[in-house]
Amino acid sequence: MTREMFLPASSLPRLVTTLLSAGTRVYGPSMVGGRPQYRRVQDAGELDLQAPMPALPLKALFLPPSEPLFSWRRNHHDVTLTPIGTAIEPAIVLGARPCDAAAIEVLDKVMGWDYRDELWFGRREATTIIALGCPMVDESCFCTAVDQDPTTTQGADILIIPLEGSYHVQVVSAKGEALVAKYAKLFSDGGAEAQAEAFRKAARERVEKNLSISTKDVRAWLDTHFEDELWHELSWRCHGCGACAAVCPTCHCFDIVDEKEGMSEGTRRRNWDTCQAGKFTLHASGHNPRGEQCNRCRQRLSHKFHIYPERFGVLLCTGCGRCVRACPGGMVLPEVLRKIYEKAQQAPVPVTEGGGQ
Repeated sequence: MTREMFLPASSLPRLVTTLLSAGTRVYGPSMVGGRPQYRRVQDAGELDLQAPMPALPLKALFLPPSEPLFSWRRNHHDVTLTPIGTAIEPAIVLGARPCDAAAIEVLDKVMGWDYRDELWFGRREATTIIALGCPMVDESCFCTAVDQDPTTTQGADILIIPLEGSYHVQVVSAKGEALVAKYAKLFSDGGAEAQAEAFRKAARERVEKNLSISTKDVRAWLDTHFEDELWHELSWRCHGCGACAAVCPTCHCFDIVDEKEGMSEGTRRRNWDTCQAGKFTLHASGHNPRGEQCNRCRQRLSHKFHIYPERFGVLLCTGCGRCVRACPGGMVLPEVLRKIYEKAQQAPVPVTEGGGQ
């Protein structure tokens, strides 16, 4: 289901105003304290589609950094549990980066794997995502190297590509079709396909200059180099602070804690966590299977480019570059991937049964 449409730039604020008037929650990039963030807006003027990439990914709207799962109250030997409601009000995300929208679809696989996360999918089903074509942020972007694209429609219901005084609109899902049908007066069929294609081509070419590798070769190298010296080399840069996970659109590790609220009641919450922290795998016995930082660096890379693809068929990375920008130790993921790719190219070719190479 794909349909090409056209939206005048002047119609976009009208769309937002109409949505807000109908009581629909609208989220999008907005400048807060001089920094871009995805946040709920109360007025069309608060949206800033020209803003740089938001500091935190779109994931935070679907998997909050901290959220209650249920509350409990104890009365002597009896314990009463009160679940958190999973009915979510409709919402629109307008102006999501394509790498962020794609990450949401990537995470759908693990969130519905052995257990269907009701809070995650409740928000997913209630939310229509309108992604905004990205011209490329900076040299840290590498989406094209990880099977993505600056104008990918993965995870989006609608993709809009900014043109001069207008937007090219690509409707890609039933939710997107429903939104366009409801506000049909603001849209028109066709228009500006050539300009949109020029935007796609130019954006892709800019990103491709940052990194060009085969992730299949990277995955093959990771599969056979668990104890490679490279992990020790890389770990000298890593502080184990978890900044990379905090800004990553696909990291999804969390901890679950019971927080007391008085003497006999409290709330069970889940909070973002990171495999880069020393205590993440610390056993009650005192044993830690990833006791050194090099083991934790290896885990992060292996999970994204070998373990997750092996289980779900997609990479656990969309090339947004946030980890590069946030890392205080200068751990540059494109540089690491390039180094692994080069090592993979240098690896000996397996000898065939006939004796040739």
